[in-house]
Amino acid sequence: MRALRVVGIGQDGDVVLEDSDRQERFVVACDERLRAAARGDVTRLGQIAIESENPLRPREIQARIRAGASVEQVADIAGLPLQRIERFAYPVLLERSRFAELAQRAHPLRAEGPDPRTLADVVSSTFGLRGQSYDEAEWDSWRGEDNKWIVALSWRAGRSENRAHWGYHPGAHGGTVTALDEYASDLVDGLPAKPLRTVGPVIELPATTEPEPEQVSEPQPAENAEPTDEPEPQQPAAGGEVPTTSEAPAAAAPARRDRKGKPVMPSWEDVLLGVRGQR
Repeated sequence: MRALRVVGIGQDGDVVLEDSDRQERFVVACDERLRAAARGDVTRLGQIAIESENPLRPREIQARIRAGASVEQVADIAGLPLQRIERFAYPVLLERSRFAELAQRAHPLRAEGPDPRTLADVVSSTFGLRGQSYDEAEWDSWRGEDNKWIVALSWRAGRSENRAHWGYHPGAHGGTVTALDEYASDLVDGLPAKPLRTVGPVIELPATTEPEPEQVSEPQPAENAEPTDEPEPQQPAAGGEVPTTSEAPAAAAPARRDRKGKPVMPSWEDVLLGVRGQR
């Protein structure tokens, strides 16, 4: 690396350097980078490097601010510190504040013509009817895509953030403003605030369950069953008749069969006494 020394300043304010060994001279632009290097300001050199790599130029920064972007938003887009953006945004922010003040002195347009009152007076009256604080509302303005100015009013009602927009038309006697949304129209017409939508109580639905299968009781073992009183066989009355009872007759026993498979006919004794004879 060759060592150079400063020998003078050129006609354009550039710094002239010279290589003493080879008798060669060089010209370096005396810009902010060179001045920061001469001061030993390493931090500023880093900022300049970032700025030189970023595509946003001062004119583009101002155009974004004039269109409604904030300094923080432009700084995030450009990847630059806020101080760098504020240098170019400050005059544009003053312009936006100025048009916001002018729009408040304009007259809202109605179907029958301009309102004799100013926009600020009309909005302040509506806020009073609603029981809201007009002093806490904030005005702003920016230039839209059609190169016309838009004025906005932001305020908080409960937990909701509200914003109304008007189109500003400069002219005699303060100019006029036209409502651009429903919030702006309600403020100009003096209508009460729209009620907030309420959320009804949450009704929990019962969980759907499948019906349990019916349980079938198993028959108890014979040895655990309680003994029951068996009715004694009734004796035949005189004349050979069997007295009748209200109880249902016992189930018929299966018919007996002989060795050849033929059914055995019961005897008269079996019929009267209900006893099966051994045949």
